[in-house]
Amino acid sequence: MNADKRAAAVPTVQVDNDAVKVTEWRFAPDAETGWHRHEHDYVVVPITDGRLRLETPNGDIDAELRIGQAYARSVGVEHNVINASGRELVFVEIEIKR
Repeated sequence: MNADKRAAAVPTVQVDNDAVKVTEWRFAPDAETGWHRHEHDYVVVPITDGRLRLETPNGDIDAELRIGQAYARSVGVEHNVINASGRELVFVEIEIKR
């Protein structure tokens, strides 16, 4: 799908305090976050199985998500996250502020 026509993924902040920010992300098929840079280390916990396409400064990467299989990334990650699953994709992102 043309990037100009992609829907926006829907973030719902569940917790935001001095220590962490917890956001549920819901992606319709082909929805995207838009380009962003992570200002904190973070953990992602998939709620659904699915495939993400990560547009990065070094090229695109496809990543498979599995329900409950968390992964962590360090501060500074820069990308656009796109749902490449063909169905709704949901995960919880936990940003670690300290």
